[in-house]
Amino acid sequence: VQLEESGGDSVQAGGSLRLSCTASTDTVGPYCMAWFRQFPGKRVREAVAAVSSDGSTQYDDSVKGRFAASIDRAKKTLILQMNSLTVQDTAKYYCAADIVQIGCGSPSRSYDYWGRGTQVNVSS
Repeated sequence: VQLEESGGDSVQAGGSLRLSCTASTDTVGPYCMAWFRQFPGKRVREAVAAVSSDGSTQYDDSVKGRFAASIDRAKKTLILQMNSLTVQDTAKYYCAADIVQIGCGSPSRSYDYWGRGTQVNVSS
């Protein structure tokens, strides 16, 4: 499975962005799909949001109420709608997918497939 992110850009604080992650597989239905981000100067990717195969979603506390993750199954695309962006949201955002549903949304679980990331810059 190949994943390709898009939608990263430079915006001012308070603005919005919509990230997309398109999968090369025939269907994204069976997959646990998630967004991670890597802050400047940091090596660890942190979980942002995840969508299970049943459509349930989980979010990191830092983005609850501001970000919304969803899957457009017809387009085989994972979406992250980001509103009320702050400077602290500046990071490279990665899409991940795994066929195993157990632990979908857990920040510590592993994923088999990753995209190359898309950069989001938020200025004050």
